[in-house]
Amino acid sequence: MPGKYYEILFPKTLLYLTACLCQHLYAAPDSTDPVLLPVIKIEATRSDTDWLQTPASVYRIEQNKHTNNLSVNLSETLKGVPGLQLNNRENYAQDLQISMRGFGARSTFGVRGIRLYVDGIPASMPDGQGQTSNIDLSSLDHIEVLGGPFSTLYGNSSGGTILITTKQGAGKDSIELGYSAGSQHKSRANVVLQGGADRAGEPSYVLSSSYFDTDGYRDHSAAHKVLSNAKLTWDLDDGSKLNWIMNQVDINADDPQGLTRQQWQANPKQVNDANNIYDVRKEINQTQTGLTWSKPINDQHELYAMAYLGHREVTQYQSIPSALQINPRHAGGVIDFSRDYYGTDIRWTGKNLLPNMRLTAGLAFDYMDEDRQGYENFDANGQFGVKGKLRRDEQNFLWNLDPYLQAAWDFLPNWTLNTGLRYSNVHYQSNDHYIVTGNGDDSGKTDYNQVLPSVALSWKMNDWFNVYASYAKGFETPTFTEMAYSANDGINFNLKPASSNNHELGVKAQNMWGNFTAAVFQSKTQNDIVSAGTVDGRATYKNADKTLREGIELSWNKNLWRDLTAQASYSYIDATFDAVIPDSTVQKGNKIPGIAKNQAFASLGWQPETGFNMGVDVLYMDQVYVDDTNSDAAPSYSIVSANAGYVWKQADWKVRTFARVDNLFDKDYVGSVIVNEGNGRFFEPADGLNWSAGLSVSKVF
Repeated sequence: MPGKYYEILFPKTLLYLTACLCQHLYAAPDSTDPVLLPVIKIEATRSDTDWLQTPASVYRIEQNKHTNNLSVNLSETLKGVPGLQLNNRENYAQDLQISMRGFGARSTFGVRGIRLYVDGIPASMPDGQGQTSNIDLSSLDHIEVLGGPFSTLYGNSSGGTILITTKQGAGKDSIELGYSAGSQHKSRANVVLQGGADRAGEPSYVLSSSYFDTDGYRDHSAAHKVLSNAKLTWDLDDGSKLNWIMNQVDINADDPQGLTRQQWQANPKQVNDANNIYDVRKEINQTQTGLTWSKPINDQHELYAMAYLGHREVTQYQSIPSALQINPRHAGGVIDFSRDYYGTDIRWTGKNLLPNMRLTAGLAFDYMDEDRQGYENFDANGQFGVKGKLRRDEQNFLWNLDPYLQAAWDFLPNWTLNTGLRYSNVHYQSNDHYIVTGNGDDSGKTDYNQVLPSVALSWKMNDWFNVYASYAKGFETPTFTEMAYSANDGINFNLKPASSNNHELGVKAQNMWGNFTAAVFQSKTQNDIVSAGTVDGRATYKNADKTLREGIELSWNKNLWRDLTAQASYSYIDATFDAVIPDSTVQKGNKIPGIAKNQAFASLGWQPETGFNMGVDVLYMDQVYVDDTNSDAAPSYSIVSANAGYVWKQADWKVRTFARVDNLFDKDYVGSVIVNEGNGRFFEPADGLNWSAGLSVSKVF
């Protein structure tokens, strides 16, 4: 969409959307017969506001509305959030593919460009790379998804922010045992213990553990996953609250890799390497713990502190031919690293120190120490899929120290100004210990920093309707994985961080017709991190001059009658290269790969607390380009899912059963693409018609 045309469309679109919503708004119930609407509290913006008054695109998803599933992947819960594209790769070795308004779409594995938090503790590293594998859905309470300009409050690589909150122990002690199974020999068993505290100073607790196993939809895609999560909460006599969280995950997963278009159309279940000589796979082990503490000193002052530490080990076997590893600077076909990380976030909040103003000042620190090796993926006998000779040995360090300020000021009746300022700085250092003939010392260091201002103006037209406009500066550093390789196989310290200017106009309404949101956004990015091609089997990266993302997001949900609920959302994202990329065939106007221009979702559910329940949903996803040159695209698709269950409660017992069918009409489609894959193996096929069913029994003592 040309910039001039967008400048005209931007305000007009918002005007039309506002007018449509106003029709519903003024059809609100008569003032003599008021309808009490639920207050949805939002924590993501740290501004102590409810959903309606929050000047940002933020959505809250309750886990108790998404229980009729296996509870293995975050994609089972995060449905229907406009602007959020979440793809299940059918590949447990590479995690989910998540992007928000196009940020994070370039990721070939893990999560980039989006900040992840679990109970206030980062699930993203200081360089912006994160993973969802340690999120325990058995003990999940709710999720908040924050998109648009306000997400930059979280610093580096926050093109969007996803905040997961697990349950707090409550009531009498109880135990829940569950088992579920499904297509592809999926099997999951879990146990949850929980209980509340009788007196202040005693901990409430939630202890959860699960085991998951599957043969996988495709050949050579089996996976095993053991996940445990613990949360203790103390509500102390002085009004303070302390949470202690412990999390551990162990994954062993085969990797079928991507397919070419011809392979996908011939047999979507096949592994890329038909003879499987490389035995491509990944082993992951991670342990993490953390503390959060909050204390209201008085009516005006409140303190918050968080500290965490963790350890992560990954070994990944890749399918790189031995002929490509002859180069003495090649890092081999086995990645093996051990990573220690820790950090803290401390902040103070002051209320009404100045009239109608809330102030927050904080300091966030994160550190990562990585011991990374590379090995040949073959031994002296020429057997592949084993760890051979050492080809890389380095120590990598990252750290950031980010001070930040926030203010919310009700400067006029029904008018609020929200501002924020964060100084984001990330420091990289690599010490090379593998120095041999033909492979010199690649040690080096670099610093990235950016001042990130944000501002939002909101107008409360009445108790049911809110309008806002916001702006923020964004900042995204390359991850260490993206810096790991360059054209000469050394660390790519020439990569620059991407910076963006983000604008949003939005309206929200909450009345008898439901909850409505409409937002129009634009993000202009400089030095976006894009593919520089594949060198000897290694993805390399460089900076693009300018990229542009702009679009519209709509959402609606309502309790139609009794326990009958409905939800619908629509996203339009036009993501393009806004300038030619030098030394490439990428032209201005090319679409940024990995991003669906149109996405729509609708669901209908009958969800009483006990008895029979059921639901159906449909998802439409537009075509997705596979590379920067737009040489091919994964076709658009629509899929339908249906579920049913029954909940029985009697005294201290509760029994829950469910059954669901996904891809009800057996659609043959590509669930995700590996962006800019150097061998043309872009496509990761999705499962056809598949089922799952489960049973859980809980007892209160």
